[in-house]
Amino acid sequence: MAAHIQKHRDARAQGHKNVGKLIPLYRCLSEWFAFIFFILVVFGGYCPAQDTGSASDLEQMRISTIETKGNVTISTAKILSTVRARTGQLFDADSATEDTRRIARIDGVEYAYYNTAVAEGAVKLTFVVVEKNLVRQLVFNGNKQISSGKLAKELAFKQGDYLDVFLVRDGIGRLTELYHKRGHAFVEISLDEAGLGQGLVVYDIKEGPRVKVRQVEFEGSESIKSKELAKAIKTRSRKFLFWPVYYDQQVISEDLTKLQDVYQKKGFLDAKIDVDSRFSEDNKLAYVRFAIEEGPVYTIEQIIISGNEFFDDETLTEGMKLQVGGFYSKERGDFDRRHILSRYLERGFVDAQVRHRRSFTGPGKVTAQFEITEGKQFRIGQVIITGNESTHDKVIRRILDEEDFAPGQWFNADIARGDGTGELEKTVQRSVLAESIFIKAAGTRRDRRDAQVGIIEGQTGSVMLGAGVTSDSGLIGNLVFDQRNFDITDWPRSFGELITGKAFKGAGQRLRIALEPGTVQDSFSISFTEPYLFDKPVSLDVAGSSFERYREAYNEERLKGYFGFEKRYKDKWRRGVSFRVETVDVARLDGDAPKEIRDVKGENDLLGARLYIRKDTTDSRFTPSTGYHFNAGYEQVGGDHTFGILSGTQRWYKTLYQDLADRKTVLEVKLHGATVVGDAPPFEKFYAGGTGSLRGFDYRGVSTRGLQYNPTTPIANPERKDPIGSDWILLGNAEVAVPLTEEVISLLFFVDSGTIDSGGVRASVGTGLQILIPQWFGPVPMRFELAAPLMKDDEDETRVFSFSVGALF
Repeated sequence: MAAHIQKHRDARAQGHKNVGKLIPLYRCLSEWFAFIFFILVVFGGYCPAQDTGSASDLEQMRISTIETKGNVTISTAKILSTVRARTGQLFDADSATEDTRRIARIDGVEYAYYNTAVAEGAVKLTFVVVEKNLVRQLVFNGNKQISSGKLAKELAFKQGDYLDVFLVRDGIGRLTELYHKRGHAFVEISLDEAGLGQGLVVYDIKEGPRVKVRQVEFEGSESIKSKELAKAIKTRSRKFLFWPVYYDQQVISEDLTKLQDVYQKKGFLDAKIDVDSRFSEDNKLAYVRFAIEEGPVYTIEQIIISGNEFFDDETLTEGMKLQVGGFYSKERGDFDRRHILSRYLERGFVDAQVRHRRSFTGPGKVTAQFEITEGKQFRIGQVIITGNESTHDKVIRRILDEEDFAPGQWFNADIARGDGTGELEKTVQRSVLAESIFIKAAGTRRDRRDAQVGIIEGQTGSVMLGAGVTSDSGLIGNLVFDQRNFDITDWPRSFGELITGKAFKGAGQRLRIALEPGTVQDSFSISFTEPYLFDKPVSLDVAGSSFERYREAYNEERLKGYFGFEKRYKDKWRRGVSFRVETVDVARLDGDAPKEIRDVKGENDLLGARLYIRKDTTDSRFTPSTGYHFNAGYEQVGGDHTFGILSGTQRWYKTLYQDLADRKTVLEVKLHGATVVGDAPPFEKFYAGGTGSLRGFDYRGVSTRGLQYNPTTPIANPERKDPIGSDWILLGNAEVAVPLTEEVISLLFFVDSGTIDSGGVRASVGTGLQILIPQWFGPVPMRFELAAPLMKDDEDETRVFSFSVGALF
């Protein structure tokens, strides 16, 4: 019998799995003998067996039977379907060898070879398959603090997979890293190598104590206070003021890098920082010490700019952070390099380059040099858009036009950087909800460069399910359908297009449908927005909504239709006009509802037209830190009631302080004033109190109040109980948000004040927490506030604690 072995290495898995193919040989051979055997197999191709004749003799015979041996988990049918040998064919040694290679490519096969035997003048062909070993059992011994299930999730394999010894050994490092993250600095993990041959993977774990950080100190920090340095790092003795922090060497290494960066940014270019950790005798407590050698502060002796012809030195240095006599840092140098480069890029110098160098001219002295290569100036040629399968070209072009990025304009390569980081690229990406947008300069014309706009489209439609609870409005559910690339003219050509979302898509319009049932109020709305009416920077908004809420003495239901136009200007000002048609139903009155409420019982039809202006210069929609927001307008209302409403709101945001971890302490100041012109019904007047108004007072707890009244049964000694609204209101709020140990939590301090047409000035002070966890609760922060009224009227209703929490599912 001749035995032919073909070790097929070419089809094995990638990376370190190539070596792992020899693992099953360890079951019966030592490593050296396995290696020798492998060499013989690969380079010899044969394994000596019973000699039944030469290959040339066998190739004169036909194959009588084809069998398989050695396969346990892989079916014979699957193996035989892979080979090309067939009964009745003449035997061919080369073809049989190639068949073993095909078998070796089957997932789960370690290697394969064939045997031949002669019977009754024919060849019996047997393919012998050696399967990979399996992970038959996965065991963790000694783990008490972390469950076996969590440990298993850290591994790159699972029970039932083919056993890869390298992945198994790699698991020691993975498990150790997990334990280190949990604070088990002295964990020891070993692997039972003896069991691998039987598919038994056993990790023996000595967890050791979970080490708490008891103390963090800074030695040698003279120029920067230890308190400030502590804010820049993650290693500390307490988290969120109360919870312990556990020792993690990886985090400490990152903190060391962070501290180096802090000193570099302050001009301490020679600063050296080492870290030393000591442990208590029982290894349960860690004492971390950062030893600092600050060295001198490097100051700028001279700033040299060269290569500039289009701009003079004075123009380029305006706005730079590096100043003669000030300290030098690489961060500031890089900022100024980008600042100078931006001046050129925004004026069409697409190929401009700026190189920044520093040279040391003496002890603690630096000369900062900026070498400029201006290149040529280009205007925009054609705008070529690619990649937009659903979004119409004009949707993107009109955004570019509004930003003055159109043919004939200077090619502003500062806002169109070609890598997706330019402000124009971000604007287009936000507007069309693309995954990415790249605007690159292309072409070879002498004075023009085409703008190549590459878009990778994203998901523009969504269905969101959420819930929220607030002290003002109770529990509110939220079901929202939102399509941000809607096309009202793109009707479906088939039912399939409607179901798959291919219809009504591509024009950059927005359709939003929201259902918000709640325990205190219910609402439903549907809105449509065309952001570029007639391809101009004018938006059209059309909406319909219903709203129901039980007020203090009655039930209020609103059914509203709305449409409006708003024009956007390049200086961020906007002006608009809007119209509403609304029916307000006042029903289910309390028995002692004031006469002012009874006078408007039933349906009240309103027609309103409003003119307004607004401007927003803030840097964030949800958590602004700089800029302001202004909104003012006048609405004239007719119908069953005739009156006007004049209102205005101004909000300012300013960063008071930014710590070494780049966390910002932000001041917000708000002024709001409004007045009724004429005689408005109670449901259109003004009320104060609650979140966003006067904290420390109940929702609508500050208002003129009406006397209890019953037209059929007079009330003895009536009181002014229920609010009926005020004809005018003036509010002032100031709030400081101070980030705590984590970026997601800020401590709030605030003062609220206000006055209405009855009573005196109201005022309150308070504190609270703001928590921002976008991945759990969406972009709107949660707020928990405690407030105490300092000045109030006897009829006001107060509330010490207020909150708002929301989440998307």
